[in-house]
Amino acid sequence: MPATRNKNTPVSHAQVPRSDRLDTRVLETFVGYNARRAWLAVTEVFAERMAAYGLKQVDFSVLSLLAHNPGATSRQLCSTLDILPPNLVSLIAAMDSRGLIERRPHPHDGRAIGLHLTPAGEELIHEAERTVTELEADASARLTARERETLIRLLQKVYLPS
Repeated sequence: MPATRNKNTPVSHAQVPRSDRLDTRVLETFVGYNARRAWLAVTEVFAERMAAYGLKQVDFSVLSLLAHNPGATSRQLCSTLDILPPNLVSLIAAMDSRGLIERRPHPHDGRAIGLHLTPAGEELIHEAERTVTELEADASARLTARERETLIRLLQKVYLPS
């Protein structure tokens, strides 16, 4: 029986029999195509290694933001991560039920609630960030440090406002 492959797992040319290869030269000239292929390669490794922590990419991002921005509000998280508020509500509820975050009154806006990591959340994100640093190094191992920095800077030029 042939091995099954996750539909999001990228297939390298080395894995595809020569007779099944398609001409991708035009696609490879598109930023979106290349960004998506790179994302697929990194996200597969991310999912494998973050499973031990019970984190998806968005969970990791929220916890990392809270680790480095204690007291951030839901509105700030939604804006930063481009998440719809109803989606964040369920995410925050799940993290709260896991004992990773807590809500506290915002010090400057009496109507807002600040989100903070609990000690368990701090410990988890500290370990997870270390793991992500390692997996990113592994996933981009064919790049020099300078190429990696350049790639990140160029990608940011595509999505960050000028």
